[in-house]
Amino acid sequence: MTRAVLRYVEHRITQHPGTDVTFEAECLNCDWKTKPSQDGAAVDLECMRHTGRTGHQSFRRVCTSLALVARAE
Repeated sequence: MTRAVLRYVEHRITQHPGTDVTFEAECLNCDWKTKPSQDGAAVDLECMRHTGRTGHQSFRRVCTSLALVARAE
């Protein structure tokens, strides 16, 4: 019979230093997309403008960040 030793180490996850969060959106009714931006409010405004022009009301919004996992010591 083989014995195993289990050790648990706590980790934490943070946003990677020196990187920013990027926001994007795309219309679910047509091929319209926003340009990626670090300003989430600007992306939301573009979606509202698109709705005003087309009547399309459904969007997929994406928030992307780079994460760093490190041992919590």
